[in-house]
Amino acid sequence: MSLAKARNIEDLRRLARRRLPRVVRDYVEGGAEDHVTLRANRAALEAIRFAPRVLADVSRRSQKTSLFGREYDAPFGIAPIGAAGLVWHEADIALARAARTANLPFVLSTHSFVPLARVAQHAGGAPWFQLYMPNNRINAGNLVALALDAGCEALVLTADVPVGGNREYNERNGFCMPLRLGLRTLLDGALHPRWLASVYLKSDWRAHLAEWSTRREAQGWDDFDWLRRAWPRKLLVKGILTADDALLALQHGADGIFVSNHGGRQLDGAPAAIEALPPIAAAVGGRMAVLVDGGFRRGADIVKALALGADMVFAGRAALYGAAAGGEAGARRALQILKSEVDRVLALLGCASTAELGLRHLRLPGRPLLGLDGGRAGDLREERDFPADQSVERLRR
Repeated sequence: MSLAKARNIEDLRRLARRRLPRVVRDYVEGGAEDHVTLRANRAALEAIRFAPRVLADVSRRSQKTSLFGREYDAPFGIAPIGAAGLVWHEADIALARAARTANLPFVLSTHSFVPLARVAQHAGGAPWFQLYMPNNRINAGNLVALALDAGCEALVLTADVPVGGNREYNERNGFCMPLRLGLRTLLDGALHPRWLASVYLKSDWRAHLAEWSTRREAQGWDDFDWLRRAWPRKLLVKGILTADDALLALQHGADGIFVSNHGGRQLDGAPAAIEALPPIAAAVGGRMAVLVDGGFRRGADIVKALALGADMVFAGRAALYGAAAGGEAGARRALQILKSEVDRVLALLGCASTAELGLRHLRLPGRPLLGLDGGRAGDLREERDFPADQSVERLRR
């Protein structure tokens, strides 16, 4: 199957899996421990149903989305992906260029194999920069200065990694520090000669993976306050899963948050991102940007998150599958697929724009369709109607 014949993200995933050895496939697709949260991300999204409206004029649909004073062509972007260079040589450049072409935001990881300045140069502009903040303030200041000099519009502090998640498959594969790749792993790499020649032999894994062992157990909101003073542009916190932490981020001067469980790769048993989203969106009440990532593979997933209060959705693995399958062309194909799916879902829902989306377009498990449970259609409530102290699970009851 070629990139052009890939009809969905799952098709790109299959193409990617054929190109990659197991050690890389496991790294890309795995979660923490028993993969409970990894599976929950998908299960929670799939459990939400739509409530489409008919005979609505949707002939002039638009996905245009404004965020931080910029207008993007669709309501989603590419989430930060650590070590993306494992799937394609300089994959971060490929992802950044694809996002730039599609006029979508792209967040470059601190753990990129390509320097930030080089990504900005080759992509035609600076990405957002995701920061794993060093414990040493001098080193942290150097990274902040690097992002400022590159022209990054936004800095995204990942806050849910005080210690690394328990990703047992990496240990089994020897993909850890120090690197201990066994004979079986090396033989599997040899059975993927294209990847071996075009990726492995062009990268120094050890140099890029050394920082992964950093522990950030002592970091707190005072560190965020320091970062807020050091960074004059848009500052976001990634890894928020409770309304209380969202409000703390707001109080400490964050411009936005990422509702995120790190793709199920940190705390196994954490809630699905889509379940945590509604009470968080209700709590901040439009006072800051609410972004979300975690398990998004379809345009329908993106529309569900927007209807539940997200201002924008970010996908990591979906874009990475495209890059793994075909570099920049594959990443572009992934974004094209998602945009096409969002457009189709909007039309079938009876919405001409993402701004029209609300809770009235969804049916949560165990919750009757609004407007059909004794109320009049004209009495439909707005989407940010969730009590801040409730979760999707409690709303089902």
